[in-house]
Amino acid sequence: MGLFDSILGRSKPAKANLDVLFSVPQAALTLQANGFVFAGSGAVCYRPNEGAAFSKTEDDAEELLNADEGPDVERFDDRFGFRWLTLVHQTDDVAGMVTDLHAVNSSLTDAGFGQALLCSTVNFTTADNTPFAIVYLYKRGTFYPFAPLPGDKRDNALELQLRGIVAADIPIEAELGRWLAIWGAPGL
Repeated sequence: MGLFDSILGRSKPAKANLDVLFSVPQAALTLQANGFVFAGSGAVCYRPNEGAAFSKTEDDAEELLNADEGPDVERFDDRFGFRWLTLVHQTDDVAGMVTDLHAVNSSLTDAGFGQALLCSTVNFTTADNTPFAIVYLYKRGTFYPFAPLPGDKRDNALELQLRGIVAADIPIEAELGRWLAIWGAPGL
């Protein structure tokens, strides 16, 4: 960051650290100890790009995941123009889910499409089967909980409770205004 940036109040965004995804299994254990359950699904959300190179990267990532009896993989475009690559695993395989999410993120980043990544989700449920996700914000390098309710509303109390539960395990996004509402996310 240069002098001009300091004077004008600009700051460099946090660099994404994809390896921090590997802290999610510990957070999952903490959640499990508090009565929450891994739902067996997760997703990577990104803005699709035009062109053969991007399509090939998507296809290669999907092929990598489908090799050797891998997870169920599906592409889904939401109402906001983002693409979700959803993965389904056994409910006792959080580590496998995280490894596969990391592989998709890394494939897109290594191919030069890192700027297209928005977030990754790992889905859980409460004891009464209310879905929520632990969301990794790619451009911030942080996590936050997202607990949707019917009618495009959020369970803010649950989100704050979850933040307190997993804050020692994963880097939590400090600015609540950056806790994006990801309406229509797969598994939620």
